[in-house]
Amino acid sequence: MCKKEFPYNITASIVVYNNDEVMLRRAIASFQATSFNRKLYLVDNSPSSKLKLLATDTVEYIHNPLNPGFGAGHNIAIKKAICEARYHLILNPDIFFDEGSLEKIIEYLDANENVGILMPKVLYPNGETQYLAKLLPRPFDFIVRRFLPFKKMRQKIDDKFELRKSNYDKIMEVPFLSGCFLVYRTEAFEKVGGFDENIFMYTEDIDLCRRVIQAGYKSIFYPEAVVFHDHVKKSFSDLRTFKVYLRSAIYYFNKWGWFFDRERSNINKTTLSQIKP
Repeated sequence: MCKKEFPYNITASIVVYNNDEVMLRRAIASFQATSFNRKLYLVDNSPSSKLKLLATDTVEYIHNPLNPGFGAGHNIAIKKAICEARYHLILNPDIFFDEGSLEKIIEYLDANENVGILMPKVLYPNGETQYLAKLLPRPFDFIVRRFLPFKKMRQKIDDKFELRKSNYDKIMEVPFLSGCFLVYRTEAFEKVGGFDENIFMYTEDIDLCRRVIQAGYKSIFYPEAVVFHDHVKKSFSDLRTFKVYLRSAIYYFNKWGWFFDRERSNINKTTLSQIKP
């Protein structure tokens, strides 16, 4: 059991694998610029430990060259963080944000104790919205839609799946939040047992959000705070990337249900009801 008094207001973890050092330094600097008493865990899944030079009094470097995956890497840090702060941030190395963004999020979480996990509005560096607040995927949404040759049909599916009609301008309960920037209560993480380490990459964030919701917490999209994601989608013409993606999807649907998933249907129906005129 953890003590009620935490040494930090918030902790964070970044998992890296041969990432760009300049971009990574920018992500770390964004977190360090917050007004909170804070600590960052840098989990390096790379073969080399050259990023150890980034360790400081408030940045703990963990070299993990076995590379067990995104979620498993974060779990290493979060097991340490559970008794250190009320909130923990899952942070991608290609994220940056202005001072005040994290403060707004924590203020909202402090005022809404039933919220277990939260994602802010995510923009590209040029200011365009990234549509990362989504419904729980059906196999068609997650796999087939990516390869549809008909642009209009694919756009119609994306508009619904990515909740684009909401205009991303209001607070919503959303069941699938992107793992690029997630703030959650450490008590919620402790209840659900962290990321599922059977997932190497790509569906670990969906799975975590579902289990947080099952544990009785809300999963919230919070556009009052904004972060920037310097992200480029990987092409699935890369066979290795596609295999990882497909393996992840198969595991996820085997776990939660392929075509008959009543919970998914009910959650998605409730989510869509928020954005009706």
